[in-house]
Amino acid sequence: MSDEQSIISHLLELRDRLLRCVVAVIAVFIALFFYPGANRLYSLLAKPLLSTLPKGGQMIATEVTTPFFVPMKVTGMAAFLIALPFILYQLWRFIAPGMYAHEKRFALPVIVSGTLLFFLGMAFAYFAVFPLVFGFITKTAPQGVAVMTDIGKYLDFVLTLFMAFGITFEVPVVVVLLVKMGWISVAKLKEIRPYVIVGAFVIGAIFTPPDVISQFMLAVPLWLLYELGILVSSFISKPAPEEDEPYRPLAEDEMDAELDRMEETEKQK
Repeated sequence: MSDEQSIISHLLELRDRLLRCVVAVIAVFIALFFYPGANRLYSLLAKPLLSTLPKGGQMIATEVTTPFFVPMKVTGMAAFLIALPFILYQLWRFIAPGMYAHEKRFALPVIVSGTLLFFLGMAFAYFAVFPLVFGFITKTAPQGVAVMTDIGKYLDFVLTLFMAFGITFEVPVVVVLLVKMGWISVAKLKEIRPYVIVGAFVIGAIFTPPDVISQFMLAVPLWLLYELGILVSSFISKPAPEEDEPYRPLAEDEMDAELDRMEETEKQK
């Protein structure tokens, strides 16, 4: 097979796998649209905020099309996340034939663990961070001010936190990759630990509301996941090869002993 035919066959295979991914997302989207429904999915996403509002509190829609398009966006994102394992499987089937055996053994665990950690980060944000963050926001509102968040703005806010915590939980995978590729050593990772801790709290201050609790809830997991990456890297990284001993000429008595040994070996032959 010529190079041109090989490229065409790869492009056709890529097209087929992309079509399968699109069909999978559309199929899941249609299923979610009918059950549990787009509005119920958005209500589930908004539950952490609604549960912290005073009795009778509600959210608002400030644009004409927002009540329709925002729940549809949520349904589309949920469909993509549910279909993500199938999408990653198609990606793996496309790239695996061009990889060496040792690369396959390393790449597959990275893909699986990275996906699971991202989902775990989103779950941590939804179940642990959102109730504290929204509870803080609603309790600190000035007297006489009713907290009535626009549903579109709320979606943008929670997506930012989902991405922040999902990417944060990828830290162990990134650390292991850096060590495995030889770009950094475990000793260097331990050496820069103080800077990583400071950076974790800076990131926590940027991506969370200005309360100490939510900042800690992003910074502390980031630090602990960094430590987990160091721990895993220390097990999988190969020890550095020992340096060769410097050349030292043989002394006269050592040279005579070596010649005698060679002569004895010749006689035995």
